[in-house]
Amino acid sequence: MTTTLTSAPLAPLLDRMFAQANSQTSLPTGDISDDEIQSMIHSKTEYLSFYGLMKEMWLPVSRESGLLLYMLARTANAHNIIEFGTSFGISTLHLAAALRDNGGGRLIGSEFEPSKVVQAREHVAQAGLADLVEIREGDALTTLATDLPDSVDLLLLDGAKALYTDILALVENRFRPGALIVADNADHSPDYLEHVRSSGSGYLSVAFGDDVEVSMRIG
Repeated sequence: MTTTLTSAPLAPLLDRMFAQANSQTSLPTGDISDDEIQSMIHSKTEYLSFYGLMKEMWLPVSRESGLLLYMLARTANAHNIIEFGTSFGISTLHLAAALRDNGGGRLIGSEFEPSKVVQAREHVAQAGLADLVEIREGDALTTLATDLPDSVDLLLLDGAKALYTDILALVENRFRPGALIVADNADHSPDYLEHVRSSGSGYLSVAFGDDVEVSMRIG
């Protein structure tokens, strides 16, 4: 049985996108030291500078993480999905494919780099999924602060790691019981992990592999 994820036009498009992402072997950080890079990544004030440096980098989820996103969204019968950190749209396409196979819905993504927004929208259109996806341009602290669905089934956190807890706070009063939160590279956001793993937080949370945290809203 074929799915939107495993058939044309999406499957060959994803193959091309992953190949292009894998062809990028070095980060364009110039003379910036590793310590400075780590400081920028974990800063709530300098993250825009870091991701500005990364404007031509794909920074994609892995193939395995993409498949996990599709499977979780299908299993949850998700119809309303929020994505923090769209980049060129690889994760977006996996989630939108799940929406299509779930019978429809809406994915709201956020990406502050204008050139990436343009290309992500083109990729979504090429995949035939544009009717399901809205990509908002700008800082997610603003773009995801208003006009969200009353009920959210799944949240993907894959942007500035220092903002994971803040973005969660913007969305969590809209989670339905059983809603899923997937945080990529969650090990770079220790405050987020401490929150979702703590008793009384309203979440059950577990690590998948080395860098993905999957949490479920309870209650």
